[in-house]
Amino acid sequence: MSEMIVVRDLVKNYGDFCAVSHISFTVQEGAIFGFLGPNGAGKTTTIKMLTTVLEPTSGTLRVNGHDPVHEQKKVRRSFGIVFQDPSLDDELTAFENMDLHGALYGIPRGERARRAQALLELVGLAERQKDFVKQYSGGMKRRLEVARALLHQPRILFLDEPTIGLDPQTRNHIWGYIQTLSKEHGVTVFFTTHYMEEADRVAGDVAVIDHGKIVAQGTPAVLKQQTNTPTLEDAFIALTGHGIRDEEATSADRMRRMAAVWRGRRR
Repeated sequence: MSEMIVVRDLVKNYGDFCAVSHISFTVQEGAIFGFLGPNGAGKTTTIKMLTTVLEPTSGTLRVNGHDPVHEQKKVRRSFGIVFQDPSLDDELTAFENMDLHGALYGIPRGERARRAQALLELVGLAERQKDFVKQYSGGMKRRLEVARALLHQPRILFLDEPTIGLDPQTRNHIWGYIQTLSKEHGVTVFFTTHYMEEADRVAGDVAVIDHGKIVAQGTPAVLKQQTNTPTLEDAFIALTGHGIRDEEATSADRMRRMAAVWRGRRR
């Protein structure tokens, strides 16, 4: 079994602010890997580096054997991504959203239509594929985003809070699809979530990041054993503390630091 994601001594600085500090982990082919942390811990920054959006300050990355800094096209073809915020075009139908995505990846028209049909059936949207996305519920949109991310047949699927705001039934359906992809098709899944029971149920391994540093790694069972807690949520709190994290304040502070760095460069 090959290593699909390899992170070694990864660092991302914004001036004197260290968003990600010397983290290392490996994700095997076909694994479901949970990357957990409080708001502002460094999760999204790490995903952005893995998916070619940000360049690291130092350290090494490999995604499907390729370097996200120097082999961006190969890396981008290796993964699909479902963002935390909605990214569908509400004025297009489900099929049109799929078709546009396939066209952007250069998939021939007939082939992308065949793949789109199969994936829409997989996520239970085949009968609604001609409906405009603005008519979809939140759960239907999420299922469509998962299907769209898989259209170019990536080997890795990045999911940033894929079930946020969804009811338990829809969350279970989405994770059912994802577990099938991992088990039957060998798709490697890298996900973030604040629903600890999800991570406990579906992740083979997890890494917990806090203040830019990985504070624990292992299976959910190992983390519970290490912290002597009954649930992964209890283990998470034991590892990261009881204090409430203000995401907006954290983001604002990060933006102020970045703005200060930018002003310094312009002088």
